Amino acid sequence: MTNPPVCNYEGSDYQTSFWDKGGREYEDRVEAIALKRLLPKSGRLLLELGAGAGRNTPRYRGFERIVLLDYSRTQLEQAQGRLGNSNRYIYVAADVYRLPFVDGLFDAATMIRVLHHMSDAPKALGQVRNALASGGTFILEFANKLNLKAILRYWLGRQKWSPFTLAPVEFAELNFDFHPQTVFRWLKGLGFTIEKTLTVSHFRAGFFKRIIPTAILVFLDSLLQWTGGLWQLTPSMFVKCQASTEPGRSVPGARFQVAEGPVNPIAFFKCPECRHSPLNDKADHLECPNCKRRWDFKDGIYDFRQAL
Repeated sequence: MTNPPVCNYEGSDYQTSFWDKGGREYEDRVEAIALKRLLPKSGRLLLELGAGAGRNTPRYRGFERIVLLDYSRTQLEQAQGRLGNSNRYIYVAADVYRLPFVDGLFDAATMIRVLHHMSDAPKALGQVRNALASGGTFILEFANKLNLKAILRYWLGRQKWSPFTLAPVEFAELNFDFHPQTVFRWLKGLGFTIEKTLTVSHFRAGFFKRIIPTAILVFLDSLLQWTGGLWQLTPSMFVKCQASTEPGRSVPGARFQVAEGPVNPIAFFKCPECRHSPLNDKADHLECPNCKRRWDFKDGIYDFRQAL
């Protein structure tokens, strides 16, 4: 058991049922546009939080190495099937509230369609801040409670909760919508500087998708995404942040500069329980020399969810 609770997609066919066959081509394409606009052109090491089956991973083509993190091992196995086991990808099963990475490791991180499952969003975001080097880029997508549909439903009496209040709303178990100002306040309080905000999925409604060709909807959405700095009325928001530069914290890439070849990923990890690093490589598991906990490594996936 974990506390806070984790939304676990173990055994789910989410990629197939929701994305491949669920009529979400429009949402997928507009999210790809938003990512392209916000991502750095290149980078050393990127952390993809809630990577799932690797839907977005090929879009991070400018990064030398990518760590795919998900709580579900079966989702990571699906990602392996899509992406392969090249040295460029590192697969990690872990709890976002207990990230198993040394501080200041990554020069970029993304969290797309993940925050809406976080009952303690500030704690999760704090873990991301610790994993990022000062000056690192964080791209966050979150579900916006202040969207136009929610406002209209509230005014018409078809929805009890107010989209205007700052508190998150749990509309289904472990499914949360957030007020933009609340998310912005959390990010700033954790040491992030907000650089750009995009509004995404302006036409996420069956009516529009039935009568208007997807290509046209995508084009129109791409024109409207830039309005994020003026108002936030769409169901999905993308935010580009920079981790603040603090004295004594590492700059991107400084911790693991090497002369030849990529660093062994064992050096990336710390014990999620006692926070000790480095861990000892025992071939089929990692061992913490401090608390003696052992963490499984099997079929190319590092598993930090529960000690052996």
